[in-house]
Amino acid sequence: MGYCGGYGYGGGYGYGNNFALIVVLFILLIIVGAAFYC
Repeated sequence: MGYCGGYGYGGGYGYGNNFALIVVLFILLIIVGAAFYC
């Protein structure tokens, strides 16, 4: 359901869009952090 909300920009899943964006940013942050630590 999360992905459906993330892809449906015009749908009634505004919270789904924000949640998907936060998840993507969080994953990128982990990747960048791992690159710096390693």
